[in-house]
Amino acid sequence: MPDETAPYHPLYLEGIELFNQQEFFACHDVLEELWTETLSEEREFYQGLIQAAVALFHFGEGNLGGARRLCDSSCRYLEPYRPQCLGLDLEEFLAAFRDCFANLLAVNSGWPAGVVLDPARIPVIVLSPGAGDSPAE
Repeated sequence: MPDETAPYHPLYLEGIELFNQQEFFACHDVLEELWTETLSEEREFYQGLIQAAVALFHFGEGNLGGARRLCDSSCRYLEPYRPQCLGLDLEEFLAAFRDCFANLLAVNSGWPAGVVLDPARIPVIVLSPGAGDSPAE
C-alpha cells in the first residue's frame, strides 16, 4: 500500500504527530522550523497551526489570557484556508478547536476562574491526502 502522507513535508507530518500526542511545545518548535523556511502562501496556514499548539500549551499550563489571545489569533490565521488545506479539514478542526476553548471564550468579563483544559475536548488532526490545496514542497 502506498504511503498517502508521502507528499507532505516531513516537518508538517512531525508537527501533526506531536500535536496529536499533545506535545504542544514540541509541535510549536517543529512547525516553527517549517514556517521559517516557507515562502509560499501556506506560511500563514503554518502560523495558525503554531498558534493553535501554543494556545493549547498555555491553556494546559493555566495561562488563560495567553490561551485566549492565541486561540483567537490562530482562528484568524486559519479561517482564510477553509474549507481544507494540505489535507486538513479546517471546518472540522476549527469547530473542535473552538469547542475545546468554549468555556474559556464564554467568559466575557472578569477572570475565568475555574476554567481548565479538558483533555477529552482537545482536537485531533486527521489528514485526508488529496483534500484541499497541494502539499507544500
